[in-house]
Amino acid sequence: MGPTATDATVPCLRVPGEVVRQQIEAVLRAWGMREETLRTTAAVMTETDLIGVDSHGISMLPEYDIRRQSGRIDLTAVPRIVRESPVSALIDAGAGFGHPAAVLATELAIEKCRVHGVATVGVRNSHHFGAAGHYARLAAEAGVVAVVTSSSRYVSVVPTRGAEPVLGTNPIAMAAPAGGHPPVVLDMATSVAAINKVKVHAIRGEPIPAGWVVDGDGAPLTDAAAALDQLREQPDGGLAPLGGADESTGGHKGYGLSLFAQILGGTLTGSSFSLVRNATMGPDAPDNIGHLFIALDPAWFRDAGGFEADVGVIVDTLHGSRPAHPDRPVLVAGEPEWITRQERLRLGIPLPLTLCTAIRELADAAGAPYLLG
Repeated sequence: MGPTATDATVPCLRVPGEVVRQQIEAVLRAWGMREETLRTTAAVMTETDLIGVDSHGISMLPEYDIRRQSGRIDLTAVPRIVRESPVSALIDAGAGFGHPAAVLATELAIEKCRVHGVATVGVRNSHHFGAAGHYARLAAEAGVVAVVTSSSRYVSVVPTRGAEPVLGTNPIAMAAPAGGHPPVVLDMATSVAAINKVKVHAIRGEPIPAGWVVDGDGAPLTDAAAALDQLREQPDGGLAPLGGADESTGGHKGYGLSLFAQILGGTLTGSSFSLVRNATMGPDAPDNIGHLFIALDPAWFRDAGGFEADVGVIVDTLHGSRPAHPDRPVLVAGEPEWITRQERLRLGIPLPLTLCTAIRELADAAGAPYLLG
């Protein structure tokens, strides 16, 4: 999933990443979250904003507040290992935030694959965990190859040949170390776009591209507020799968990827299938989202350093290929986020004034200090 572009015409504050992290921590602390888990959650959310995935960072706090007030999230939860073997483990997130459980799963998968070459760690009974690519990147920075996938709370994706949503955006992320280059990181929703990207456009008052969201008749919506209403309030229509709503453009491939993200991230870990969960559980029931983390140590397959060097050659070759436009060089997965991170570390994270107002109101209601400006 690439970074979200910030339109210079949208009134924004540029806020240092450290201040954004402190603001998230202050709100989570006021809500009563445990110190060790709130620090992890705030760090992941801030890093997500730094790489430009604005849909999964501090902008999630208002939605988390709704889930907290409805009783769906247990703020005191501490993820725990409930089943384990030398090459696998299952973690119960305790109906808490997904970020601490996902970091624990990533670290455990890295540790196990160093000993046995490969490891798989699942998480059940979780909530939203932010950007899947964050955890894949953590593994690649530790020198291992990673695959991460997850089920989703919202039923929002219309299957190929369908008229109503059945699946979630169900992300898939993969990452690999690349020698002297930043890790190669692919992070993508299995829909054309994620709901939270539509939300970000609505916050900014920007239209969305045609093809992101379709109505109940399959017609594209471009007004972001109308699209968000379609996704959250209407029984039909929804996000198109990756490739679009039609088989002729490959939409059936995105549909298949979304299906297997549910099977691997959700069903394999004993987590819910949200379409069934939403029809059978009350509004205060935990989301019971599932995640899956796979890690492979290249040292078990290649001589030391050989894999990283060869990935580096691939990256150099791609960089050296002729671009269609001279001012837009060929990049590899993960580089747009890396470029955005360098810029935001230098200039600060751009936060729309509408979001800052929402965070101020949320902080005031929680009795937390407002720190953004």
